Amino acid sequence: MAEFPEGTPCWTDAMFKDVEAAKSFYGEVLGWTFGEAAGEYGNYTQAYSDGKAVAAVVPPMPGADAPSQWCLYFASNDATATAEKIRSAGGEVMMGPMQVGSFGTMVIAKEPSGAVFGVWQPGDHKGFEKVGENGAFAWAEVFSRDVGKADAFLPRVFPYGAQQMDMGDSPEAAGMDYRIYHLGGADRPVLGRMNMGEEFPAEIPSYIQIYFAVPDCDEAVAKAKKLGGQLHFGPMDSPFGRFAALTDQQGAAFAVIDMSTTAGDMPKMTEV
Repeated sequence: MAEFPEGTPCWTDAMFKDVEAAKSFYGEVLGWTFGEAAGEYGNYTQAYSDGKAVAAVVPPMPGADAPSQWCLYFASNDATATAEKIRSAGGEVMMGPMQVGSFGTMVIAKEPSGAVFGVWQPGDHKGFEKVGENGAFAWAEVFSRDVGKADAFLPRVFPYGAQQMDMGDSPEAAGMDYRIYHLGGADRPVLGRMNMGEEFPAEIPSYIQIYFAVPDCDEAVAKAKKLGGQLHFGPMDSPFGRFAALTDQQGAAFAVIDMSTTAGDMPKMTEV
C-alpha cells in the first residue's frame, strides 16, 4: 500500500537540458542540495531539503526535444488499474505503466483538457519525505483550458470529492472559476483547479502548477530573477499565503508560497 493515500500528490521531477544550471538555480532559490546522479536511470538526481527528498531533476532522454517542465505524480496503489481508469475517463496514457527497478511503477498521462501528470505506485521510493515545509512541495493546481473536461475526469480516476470556491462580487474575481479536490473531507484538500482565462497567452496549454514553500516569497522571487528566472504573477497576498508564479531560466513553470504570511478571510466553499 502507498504511504500516500490514492490520489495524493506524492512526487515531482523535471527534465532539464542543463541539469547543472537547474541545480544551481533551485539550490539558491529553494535551498536544495542534490544527491549523486543515478547513471542506470538516465542520471536521475534527487533534490533534498534539510536532508529529506523533495524532488528530482533529470536530463532529457537521448533524441528527446521536450521543453523543461515540472511533472507532478499522484499516488496509486495499482498503477495498471489507474492507467485503465485514465483511458476510460477520456485521458491519454503517454508512457507506462513502467516499472523503475525496485523503486516503483510509473505512468505519464494527459487529462482531457491537456495537462500532463504522472502516477506513482511506490516500491522502495515512497515519494516526498517532506511536505508543506520550507523547501518542499506545498500545493498544486490544474490550470485548465476546459474545466468541464478536467472536472469530469479527475473524480473518475481518483477518489476525490470537490468544493467550488465562492468568488463573491469583487471585480477582481469576475470570471474566476476555482475548485478544490479533497480526499475524505474538506479538511484533506489535495489539489486545486483553476480556469485559464484570457490573461493566459493562447499558446500556453493546460498544465499543473506546482507550489514550493519558502520562508520569504519576495526574497525567493528576487533570487529567481537574479538567476535568469521570470516573474509572471505576484507576489500576491492571499488567505493561504503570499505567493508568486515564475519560470526558471530554462522555462519551467513553478510557484513559490510563504504560508506564514496570510491576508484576508478564507473564501466560502460549496460541496459539488
